Amino acid sequence: MKKIVRITTISDSLKGLLKGQLRFINQHYEIIGVSSDGESLKDARENEGIRTEVVEMTRTISPIKDLKAVYTLYKILKKEQPHIVHTHTPKAGTIGMLAAKLAGVKHRFHTVAGMPLLVVTGPKRVLLNFVEKLTYKCATKIFPNSFGLKDIILKEGFATDKKLSVIGQGSSNGIDIDHFNRALLKEADLENLKQKLNIDQQFVYTYVGRLVTDKGINELVAAFEIVVKNHNAKLILVGWRESELDPLLAETEAILKQNEHIIQVGYQPDVRPYFAIADVLVFPSYREGFPNVVLQAGAMQVPSIVTDINGCNEIIRDGENGLIIPVKSKQAIVNAMEYIIQNPEIHQMMRTQSRQIIVNNYKHTYIWDELLKEYRKTDQL
Repeated sequence: MKKIVRITTISDSLKGLLKGQLRFINQHYEIIGVSSDGESLKDARENEGIRTEVVEMTRTISPIKDLKAVYTLYKILKKEQPHIVHTHTPKAGTIGMLAAKLAGVKHRFHTVAGMPLLVVTGPKRVLLNFVEKLTYKCATKIFPNSFGLKDIILKEGFATDKKLSVIGQGSSNGIDIDHFNRALLKEADLENLKQKLNIDQQFVYTYVGRLVTDKGINELVAAFEIVVKNHNAKLILVGWRESELDPLLAETEAILKQNEHIIQVGYQPDVRPYFAIADVLVFPSYREGFPNVVLQAGAMQVPSIVTDINGCNEIIRDGENGLIIPVKSKQAIVNAMEYIIQNPEIHQMMRTQSRQIIVNNYKHTYIWDELLKEYRKTDQL
């Protein structure tokens, strides 16, 4: 059986980002998962039924550690002789594609799920542009996980159209619509959660993701501070912080401490209950690849307020299953939040359509089948 090496920077991505997909592909090829070490690497090995290897990688630029990672991976690839190497996440992409090319792997695939460099300027942007071009040059096929991302790659001149292909309608892994299904949750459990969070008849806005500046949290918190003065509402923030990499503004932190209508629940292994008690997801991110959170919300019958960026503006159809607003605009978030709460009939219509749009376009097994077709194309080459 031919081998495919799948690489992510950290083990959490291997476990979560590609959940189910690795087990499915492993029925057709022998999958070897590679990432930095961590508890999630063991989980991926057991859950997906695959072999794994450790290559320590950092998410930040670290030349010595990066070169060491390239060499370690090169040795693994020379030993395994895979048919395909397929990378995800920026650092794993650069290290993986370079090592695969040096090791003589014929088919080198990289999935692009977002571009941190888009919000960077100055000398660092020049460096990141160089690294991005190097990754794409070493790859034989690039899979942007949204059509908007494909357009950006072409516009930036990182790769030619011939190298680029979007899997299905977009997304890296689709969504398990059988798991993200409100019908699976017990109403009694949801009522208990609402009581625990001190939610009664309030309109509930929810955000799920990292609590960082890049995700628009400063604007979201400032906007909610305005909205809650005129409406009976709560804002639930589900997610973890990355204060060293991307801290929030001091004024945002002050509001978070003082506003009793903002509920921070931290990281949650199961986000479904928080979608189930929500009226709308507010996701004002500055940049995305193809946001799983918006897919998950839709599958749970929750419409979304999203920024007009690639991925978000492909999943959300403005006025049908949510609202699309400008990036980095506190006032636009205020207007959208108020529009949703003031128009219950439209809100209910969006709820009704949200799940069906996800089911029709982003079911995970559809994405897996489309990816398998891409792999099969290489079998005769």
